Amino acid sequence: MGSSRTMRIGGFGRLRELSLGGEAPVLIQTMWKDRLDPSHLEGEAGEALLKRIEGLERLGCGLLRFAVPDLQAAETLGELASRLSLPLCADIHFDHTIALRCLDFPIAKLRINPGNIGSPGRVEKVLLKAGGKKVPIRIGVNAGSLPPELRRRFESGEIDRGEALVRAALDELGHFEQFGFDRVVVSMKASGIADTIKANRLFRQQSDVPLHIGVTEAGPLIAGTVRSTAALLPLLSEGIGDTLRVSLSDTEENEVIAGREILTALRDTSAGGPQSGSPQGSRSRAGRGAVIVSCPRCGRNSFDTLAFTARWKDRLYALDTDCTIAVMGCAVNGPGEAKHADLGITGAGNKVLIFKKGKVVRTVDAPEADGAFGEELKTL
Repeated sequence: MGSSRTMRIGGFGRLRELSLGGEAPVLIQTMWKDRLDPSHLEGEAGEALLKRIEGLERLGCGLLRFAVPDLQAAETLGELASRLSLPLCADIHFDHTIALRCLDFPIAKLRINPGNIGSPGRVEKVLLKAGGKKVPIRIGVNAGSLPPELRRRFESGEIDRGEALVRAALDELGHFEQFGFDRVVVSMKASGIADTIKANRLFRQQSDVPLHIGVTEAGPLIAGTVRSTAALLPLLSEGIGDTLRVSLSDTEENEVIAGREILTALRDTSAGGPQSGSPQGSRSRAGRGAVIVSCPRCGRNSFDTLAFTARWKDRLYALDTDCTIAVMGCAVNGPGEAKHADLGITGAGNKVLIFKKGKVVRTVDAPEADGAFGEELKTL
């Protein structure tokens, strides 16, 4: 099964340039949960918005998508895009004029559903303008909005849902190719794990177009992460999938973290775990970053791993280096079981131990633990 073609996203205005597809690391994305209003860009609200988006980028978000239901939202998103280096994607349904307006701004990518955007002539206008600006478009096909004929064939049992999703995607690709537009990403979203896996496997056998993978409406934090992992890890292990979103009924931050942990699992399963040396092959597509190992806490604990992990989580995920960080609760699970960690912290009676590769480097009182840990973190 061959790899996908490579394309560029961003690289104009203030936007940083990304590689998507081929041997590039899998790109993690999330979608903004709220409607974007012009007032959100003003004063302290605007500063808070920019700070939060910059935080998402530090966590590992490579692309941030916004729903754009009307022209006012397009104007607001365009203004936001002009203030950021993180590439933004505009998600548009029903009205092609919104897509055309978004293309007047430094918006890096569009997501449209050609089945509801209007006539072929309207789609052509979007493709011509996007092509001239070298802005990629994602064709988003959903199991719940298949074209009528494919829905009929699926409901009659002629084809299964996975086959229907692939057929819909290939049909839309054919329309794009008629207009000479090839800066395309495809997604085929279903809420079923088996349907998601089958559709993406079938598509990759027939096309080298980059794939956005994910389980739609995956659910709340725990259920959605489990379901997404079950669907995406087999695909990623086969080299299928160039960008992903874990669609959770939860925060954007937790979507990004869940995506990172799926890629960490890919590194572990394809190369034998975090102790196994330099990334190679599919492991390299998982990108870089910290692996956080922490014990669940029990009656032996003399160190609050839950509170410490919550305080340090965002900073640790923002590390741009391959390393393993261990947060352990007691001497049983401390330097011994976590001796592979590049940096670890654990309780030991009324003291806190900080260790590297199993060797204790500092022993401090609990109030000094965060400061000492931060100092050692800087040495990695």
